[in-house]
Amino acid sequence: MSGGFSTGTLTGADTVRAERSRILAELLDRVDELAERALAVMCTEIPAYEAQDAGFHADVLEQVRRHYRTKLAIFLEERTVTFEDIAFSRRASMRRAQAGFALADYINAFRVGQQVFWEAVLAHAGGSYAGHEAALTLAGPLMRYCDFASTHAANAYMEFQQYAAAEAVRESRDLVEVLLAGEMPTRGPQLAAAHAHGLVTDPRAPLMVVSAVLVGQDGTAAMSRPSALPGCGADARHAACAAIARTGVNGRRTLSVVRQSEIVAVPALGPGGDPEELCDRFQEVQANLLAEGIALAVGISTVVEGVEEIPRAYHEARAVLEFLPEDGGVAALPRISPFEYMAMRADDTARHLVDPRITGLLAEDRARGGVLTATIRAFASADLNLRAAAERLQIHHNTAQYRLRRIQERTGRNLRHITDLVDLLVAIALQDALPPGTAPGTNSARQRLVSATNESHGTADITSHHDPAK
Repeated sequence: MSGGFSTGTLTGADTVRAERSRILAELLDRVDELAERALAVMCTEIPAYEAQDAGFHADVLEQVRRHYRTKLAIFLEERTVTFEDIAFSRRASMRRAQAGFALADYINAFRVGQQVFWEAVLAHAGGSYAGHEAALTLAGPLMRYCDFASTHAANAYMEFQQYAAAEAVRESRDLVEVLLAGEMPTRGPQLAAAHAHGLVTDPRAPLMVVSAVLVGQDGTAAMSRPSALPGCGADARHAACAAIARTGVNGRRTLSVVRQSEIVAVPALGPGGDPEELCDRFQEVQANLLAEGIALAVGISTVVEGVEEIPRAYHEARAVLEFLPEDGGVAALPRISPFEYMAMRADDTARHLVDPRITGLLAEDRARGGVLTATIRAFASADLNLRAAAERLQIHHNTAQYRLRRIQERTGRNLRHITDLVDLLVAIALQDALPPGTAPGTNSARQRLVSATNESHGTADITSHHDPAK
């Protein structure tokens, strides 16, 4: 004997067909038993199935029964499976997706069901050659049924996931529109989305608003020419939106949506959240996207408290985009002071009001490396303590004293007089606010506000005792 089958002459086609019908009929009588066996194996081999409750197991058991009865009916009728035959499985696929099951586990359940059914076919084939040949004729149809059913189940599963994702995006978009109106949803999916992003845990919780736009292939920022972007830019916007959504503090995801040609995000800082840290993370996101070929201009508002302040913060984020160079970057208001911001918003009239002697000194100093400008800054930061300023600059006290005299001689301003010092600081701030290429790059307000990937963030060397101002 070989393989447990008895020897004998080969049987005719009619005998094989009769054996096939017998096997199928016997299995049809034992469908409930086979389904229970399949469920038991699924729970053994698939931990996610074992962890579920009795209601879930009853649902799976019913699905297995229906698949077994369906395939047996198809085999008895000797026809090919159709979508109408397995239409019942569509809702089950969606239930699995809704419950959060991994697609791999769900398709693995189909494999287990197929395995149990095939083992039952072999068991009922018996030891005759006719039974053996009858079982072999079922192998192909069984594989086709399993492939067909599992493929359509996977499609239904993915379709539901895409639908759920679309619904989540729609709810997030609707939520952003409500927030930009200064309101907070009180119930429904929008309220749930707000909770998920940490926006309603505290009515006075600190948060920020971010506005981001793609930069065109020609280097033109989308915020100045929204129509300049081609239609394929939608994929880049969604990729950037997803990257921003992963940026947050305190373990929270950031609410981020594509809103026409821009991306709007509302990150919640939460208790103890550091706005500087969040700005750094957005800077990292911008740099990573640029490495992927997606150039982004990002504006970040000041920190506000409460949802009613979101409209103002949004206008801030949009407004600071104008400070960015054409190749993008990050403009973050938390990085600068109110004084510096006012200087950046100043017009030419404010610059014309500056004493020409001060303008001339700063222009000359810029060409020489900015050591006198650095001295003015350090003296102000040290609360007019010259020795502390010298230590900060890492120069000798006498060198610092010489510089103060030099500044006074050239400008007529005594740095120990508050009014004169303010005049100098205002002139420096106005100079810093000029576009790149017309202002010194040393620690300027614009550099602190605007971080562009291709900008240099180095500082001028002001530590040498060889003073070019002498």
